[in-house]
Amino acid sequence: MTQALRPLTVVTGGAGFIGSHLVALLVGQGERLRVVERPEAPTDHLPPGVEIVRADIRDPIAVRHALQGARRVYHLAANPNLWTRDRRDFDAVNHRGTVHVLDAALAAGAERIVHCSTESILTCARPTTTIAEDVQIREADAVGPYCLSKLRAEQAAFERARAGHPVLVANPTMPVGPGDRGLSPPTRLIRDFARGQLPAIMDCTLNLIDVRDVAAGLVRVMERGQPGIRHLLGGENLTLTALLGLLSEQTGVPLPRWRIPYPVGLAVAYLSEFWADHVTGRPPRATVTGVRLTRRTLHFDATRTWRLLGMEPQPVRPALRDALIWLRSTGAIP
Repeated sequence: MTQALRPLTVVTGGAGFIGSHLVALLVGQGERLRVVERPEAPTDHLPPGVEIVRADIRDPIAVRHALQGARRVYHLAANPNLWTRDRRDFDAVNHRGTVHVLDAALAAGAERIVHCSTESILTCARPTTTIAEDVQIREADAVGPYCLSKLRAEQAAFERARAGHPVLVANPTMPVGPGDRGLSPPTRLIRDFARGQLPAIMDCTLNLIDVRDVAAGLVRVMERGQPGIRHLLGGENLTLTALLGLLSEQTGVPLPRWRIPYPVGLAVAYLSEFWADHVTGRPPRATVTGVRLTRRTLHFDATRTWRLLGMEPQPVRPALRDALIWLRSTGAIP
């Protein structure tokens, strides 16, 4: 079958961290691809031959045009940061933008739609030891406006799945690896540690996964996933101290000597966000949502999903090494 006759696969947010790895994987499989990206997003790192359509997912008319002819849709476009100067942007992009993409994909006759959610919305205010795919969450559990917007986006996806539409939900945990041009929170953490800019930490548990396993997992969700259930793409559970220990082995940078009590960390985050909101307009060094999440269980068990998809995630140590190599190649770390 010639490329022009192949079914069209659309990836929103395909120039982002996870998206660019997903696009590279799909191109390697010979898929006919269209990437939908916001007007100002850089796309020169994507493979040649990929169709690029510029559209803001907050604009339902632009989204409808961008998804015309789509047979498979991966929806990754979102604001992935824990802070933005205008908090209303979280709902406009992550929630309402998702509704626009899902409805446009269904109107285009898409046969399968994968909505990429997140692990941070699966934490509960109620004490728990391990989080699995069947965790029950409420809007009252959401930590801050970012998590609430992503939770409402996931709810919109499940509503359409329950109505009989071919919408699937995947929840990656924290991806690490090369190519994070937007510097998501875990990559920013890796960069700051390698620069020696983490004099003190608040210990917590994180679940990290190689970004390339996330991309492969999304493809498997598209192929084997089931509408109406959550597909948890989780990797290794590590305390922050253990994570920094792995980075210390690879960089020679010593571990931070000081531990910050939670009340102090939260106060610093409020002050950092106030300064970012009213003075610099740049991301704060600490976010209120990030600090509040340290008090939640972030220990995940994704065994059920990986068994369904027929694959296993790789160890996270090589992904950390590749992230450091990539950051060094860009000049972000010495």
